[in-house]
Amino acid sequence: MEKKLKFREDGTFVIVQFSDMEFIDEEDQDPETPLLDAVTKETMERIISLEQPELVVFDGDLTASARSKDPLRSLRSAVAVAEEKQVLWAAVLGNHDSEGSLPRKAMHEEQLLHSYCVAKGDPPGVSGAGNYVLTVEDQAGNPAASLFFLDSGDYAGLETVGGYDWIRRDQIDWYVSQSRQLAEQNGGAPLPALAFFHIPLPEYAEVWKTKVCEGHCYEYISSPRINSGLFAAMLERGDVMGTFVGHDHANDFSGMLHGIRLCYGRSTRYVRYEDGMRKDKFPTGARVIRLKAGERQFETWIRQNDGLVAEQPVHEPEF
Repeated sequence: MEKKLKFREDGTFVIVQFSDMEFIDEEDQDPETPLLDAVTKETMERIISLEQPELVVFDGDLTASARSKDPLRSLRSAVAVAEEKQVLWAAVLGNHDSEGSLPRKAMHEEQLLHSYCVAKGDPPGVSGAGNYVLTVEDQAGNPAASLFFLDSGDYAGLETVGGYDWIRRDQIDWYVSQSRQLAEQNGGAPLPALAFFHIPLPEYAEVWKTKVCEGHCYEYISSPRINSGLFAAMLERGDVMGTFVGHDHANDFSGMLHGIRLCYGRSTRYVRYEDGMRKDKFPTGARVIRLKAGERQFETWIRQNDGLVAEQPVHEPEF
């Protein structure tokens, strides 16, 4: 089976981003788990059927591994819809994926065994598990866009810092190196690119406060406390048009900062729990991205679990 990513004949390429599915294997004792897993799967099936994507991206927290007796089986359940529908897919890992008994490296290696997975093995000497780049070919077979996948880790390894992990310097250096190689192959011009990782960069708080955004921000933006400079590197390279994260379930906004659109996905399993009760602020769903060959821009929207396209409110800058 050919596993190349390719623009359609009409020049479009559609990506569906599922975030925070948090599958738990069916032996879990919580009686609500099988129901939530089934509803999450139905949501993914409906959205894939409606959007007919060339690629599905699972943008972290595929599993709630700390509550799973078998994290590998939970991972397989999370990606089963794409496999069953024979849609090419890729994934990055979130913080919940490595809280259980299975290391991140093993989880990344597991996805590579699936028939429709297009992810790649890790580059040597680079921090994390699941750093790779994919290219999308035009009708002539030439790379026309690139998709970067970066492991944003789980929790800070330094007690003096705390909070969530950050994308490390060697990962940023790897991105810059790959970006340069792709530009050289493209006659020196940066290849239009998107970037996917789970935990939002500190710049997500900046864009919400200072720019016009579309969507919701109902919870604290849980970025790492260290800004390791990925956004600056992307800005300097001039290839990444948009970044896509999950992590904060009640946030689904997007906004433009210095020419790069910073986007949350739409949480696919649940939006919020308060006092042990599910209190969703809006319907679950997915973010959809549509690229056009030869254009340095993209369209994006939210597809809800009911099949409708969400109406996103406009947020004015705070200052």
